[in-house]
Amino acid sequence: MAGSGVGARNGILYKTASSLEILGRTKIFVLDKTGTVTSGEPSVTGVFTAPGVDEKKLVALAAALESGSEHPLGRAIVKYAEQNALELPGIKDFEALPGSGLAAYTQDGILISGGSVSYIDGRFGISEELKKIAEMQAGEGRTPLAFALGENVLGLICTEDTIRDDSADAISDLKSMKTSVVMLTGDNSRTASAVGRAAGVDEVIAEVKPDGKAGTVDSLKKRGKTAMVGDGINDAPALVTADVGLAIGTGADVAIDAADIVIVKSRLSDVAAAFRLSKAVIRNIYENLFWAFIYNIICIPLAIGLFGFAMKPMYGALAMSLSSFCVCMNALRLNLVNIHGKKREKSVPEGGNAAIGVNDVYKEDKVMTIVLKVEGMMCTHCEARVKKALESIDGVVSAAPDHEKNECTVVLSREVPDDILKKAIEEQGYTVV
Repeated sequence: MAGSGVGARNGILYKTASSLEILGRTKIFVLDKTGTVTSGEPSVTGVFTAPGVDEKKLVALAAALESGSEHPLGRAIVKYAEQNALELPGIKDFEALPGSGLAAYTQDGILISGGSVSYIDGRFGISEELKKIAEMQAGEGRTPLAFALGENVLGLICTEDTIRDDSADAISDLKSMKTSVVMLTGDNSRTASAVGRAAGVDEVIAEVKPDGKAGTVDSLKKRGKTAMVGDGINDAPALVTADVGLAIGTGADVAIDAADIVIVKSRLSDVAAAFRLSKAVIRNIYENLFWAFIYNIICIPLAIGLFGFAMKPMYGALAMSLSSFCVCMNALRLNLVNIHGKKREKSVPEGGNAAIGVNDVYKEDKVMTIVLKVEGMMCTHCEARVKKALESIDGVVSAAPDHEKNECTVVLSREVPDDILKKAIEEQGYTVV
């Protein structure tokens, strides 16, 4: 099918023909926040302790607790503790409470608790001063997490996840095609609202527990065809529940397996491209039906001599061939569809970490391209790791690894020493030849 072929060449993998068609009829796009609208790589922006609590003690205990979690916010706290060379105390009996928080015990048997401000406040009570700090931080788009030792609240650790470079443009593109964009997250309402405003979504649904995402998507389906875009394990039920599910390529394996469409390059702008391509395919189908029927409507009456003219069989065969030719040529026109919409100039942002394709139009006059031989990549997940590592380097516009060819094409906005590129790849466990 021409449509799926065009999608594959652009890093959009449709698993079934029905998913391609359903996406083109979608009225509502539901976007997960962390890792989809945002980069999924939060960092610690502030530590606020309760009176008499040492900041290092708070961070060390929080990092020890979060070391058992796979959540991006938890990884940010662990990374922050490592950067400050803090020694983490041992914990035991770790327990994750879905949508609420975490709990574990120190080696001395003292309970360590962590999670949302509302969760810790409901269990132990948080001072008004810390609550005000949490509200202020949340209003600025940060996520405050509270921690307690025993029944004593230690303080807050605030994290912030930056919005992807292409999120606002992608959401604007989807809205321009007369769809409604909803952001779905388990984060607190103030933080989610701040991120939603910056990204430009139509509606924000916050404080949804992981097991409630599927139910929320199911209720949205009553408004029209609904597509879910996510990347995490918690998104998998919602991806299955939606009329069509789209998974970010660098997301969890469970999410990729549950989705109907995979966005290989992990760019939210490719979601808009997939939607535009699906709409073009549906339009193309209608056009082909027209060509198929118009030939029959005209030629069948002629073949039976309805108008006093008996069509010779050879002319009928020729007309049938022309009908098939028109249908095939019209289908091949899908290869000419600009699925990314109007081309617009894009400057390369500082740090070169934007999700920009090689074929985009740049303001810079000179763009250098090099090809690296990379051994050890086995799948698309390996490609995603190499791509992410290289695009984090200042001066790298984009990276396109290919595990089948054992190579990686790197586009540079300026000269970058080979050893820097090599180090970035080797740190991910692959070899540069």
